[in-house]
Amino acid sequence: MSEELKAKTLKVEDLIEYQEGAVVSKEILRKGTGTVTIFAFDKGERLSEHTAPFDAMIQVIDGKAEITISGSKNILEKGEMIIMPANESHALHAIEKFKMILTMIRS
Repeated sequence: MSEELKAKTLKVEDLIEYQEGAVVSKEILRKGTGTVTIFAFDKGERLSEHTAPFDAMIQVIDGKAEITISGSKNILEKGEMIIMPANESHALHAIEKFKMILTMIRS
């Protein structure tokens, strides 16, 4: 974690900016038991279907996304969250520009 983030009140959506035609990420916290990363997706950008060996929670902090877990499509908007179970396939698609916090738990 960057020293400038420690012990300060921050507006999380201001920690990362959108980039045209891109997915941008910034790791906020890394520990042996997990990570917290923020992402900014431009409209139409995707993360293709994949799996992860750990449970993960997505919190949408701006915009709107389609998150598919094991073939089930979920539309999430600002203020909503979803838990992606370990070892289940998942994919993300930006219906409009969106930002999210991804919390991965490794235990």
